[in-house]
Amino acid sequence: MSRVTGFVREGLAFTVRDDGPIDGPVVIALHGFPQTAACWSSVTPSLADAGFRVLALDQRGYSAGAQPQDVRSYAMAELAADVLALADAAGTARFHLLGHDWGAAVAWWLAGHRPDRVATLTAVSVPHPAALRRALVGGQLLRSWYIGAFQLPGLPERLLRARGGAFARRLLRGTGMRDPEPAVRLLRDPLTATAALNWYRAIRLRGQLDAGGIRVPTLYVWSDGDTALGRRAAEGAADFVTGPYRFEVLADASHWIPEERPTELARLVLDHLREHTTG
Repeated sequence: MSRVTGFVREGLAFTVRDDGPIDGPVVIALHGFPQTAACWSSVTPSLADAGFRVLALDQRGYSAGAQPQDVRSYAMAELAADVLALADAAGTARFHLLGHDWGAAVAWWLAGHRPDRVATLTAVSVPHPAALRRALVGGQLLRSWYIGAFQLPGLPERLLRARGGAFARRLLRGTGMRDPEPAVRLLRDPLTATAALNWYRAIRLRGQLDAGGIRVPTLYVWSDGDTALGRRAAEGAADFVTGPYRFEVLADASHWIPEERPTELARLVLDHLREHTTG
């Protein structure tokens, strides 16, 4: 058994951060928009110290060697297959899933479609896709304005790069991101910007957000200061989980929970993993 710093799937080369005891139960951590595996850097040490091996993946569009520019390459089935390929590269048949933002969306989908591979699910910020879709008939539609804006061809990339990333910087700070500079650097790169936006553009693909019912033990962590995701969608996630379910609300926290509240998040994740890990 050896460390996994990267793997190749169908010609795409992915980068990975592999921390914790190499023989420990595996947690695969998935970041969201517009970030990388670095978003987990303050959460991972607590999980590793507790005996878990954490594989934090730079997902499709963010790994330098895995940036296809067509929208169809960001079909949820492809994003989920990348995660399974990482698990296979690490030699683990079953793993725990931890996802934030778009990483949470992938985690919901994978847990729903492949419960044989997923031991537990921890979703951070983003609720079950069906709960989010149902909430769009109310105030959630206003919170999700950017999803429609990101569908436009070319214009979002130009806006995000304009004036040294000033628009991207202001947008991210408005959501509560304390240090937007790493994200701004990502979005100023033309290849990364289009790849990252294609996650949103792929929403229109058939079955993209069809996660189905969730049977695996699930923890969902939401923050009441999230400007993008409202309470109705968050509370509605319970309707789509039939397995053991726990919903936790972090008060006065923004959307960026892994960086803003890493100690609290790690404690919640560890409680969840210990409750549902044997051996």
